[in-house]
Amino acid sequence: MKKIYRLFIKRIADFIACLIGLILISPLLITLVVILAIVNNGKPFFYQPRAGINGKPFTIIKLKTMTDAVDSEGNLLPAVERVTKIGNFCRKYSLDEIPQLINVIKGDMSLIGPRPLLILYLDLYNEEQAKRQDVLPGITGWAQVNGRNAISWEQKFDFDVYYVENQSFLLDLKILFKTIDKVINRKDINNSDEVDMPRFTGTKSEPSQA
Repeated sequence: MKKIYRLFIKRIADFIACLIGLILISPLLITLVVILAIVNNGKPFFYQPRAGINGKPFTIIKLKTMTDAVDSEGNLLPAVERVTKIGNFCRKYSLDEIPQLINVIKGDMSLIGPRPLLILYLDLYNEEQAKRQDVLPGITGWAQVNGRNAISWEQKFDFDVYYVENQSFLLDLKILFKTIDKVINRKDINNSDEVDMPRFTGTKSEPSQA
């Protein structure tokens, strides 16, 4: 039953929900795209390769919340120095995530699942952590509603694996409602992976089996 839900029911629900969502919020999205295009010299979107299901690469789409400002040597300035005012507003209310609805419609992502991370992390996961790639990555997930950047990478991956092993309609519904609550109240869920979290460099040892 879990497999049927993941492969068919959830996919159909994701597609319909995201299509309707895009139509309903299209005026807001168009407005943000115009403003960000002006602020970011004609570049309103941020594209980046991420690891999808089974490690398959795909290109994630987000609203561009940071400029491409560089220092005197041509190196990008720290992320916290490049976030624009409108970009910060988008991050605060998770509006920068809206274009990922397109990723869901395309089948690259799901509404709910482990967050899609950098491809270079694939070789750094231990055997247990690698299970997070067994399902489609999501816009929000169990780790995101349980601390996001307030917890360590290892804790995030524990939550991701828990989700993979316990995926169900009821768990997805719980995550959805907790996400809405956190976005409205601006808690945890609105923090940025790129700004607030250091890069994952690997886990020194396998998790305890106790």
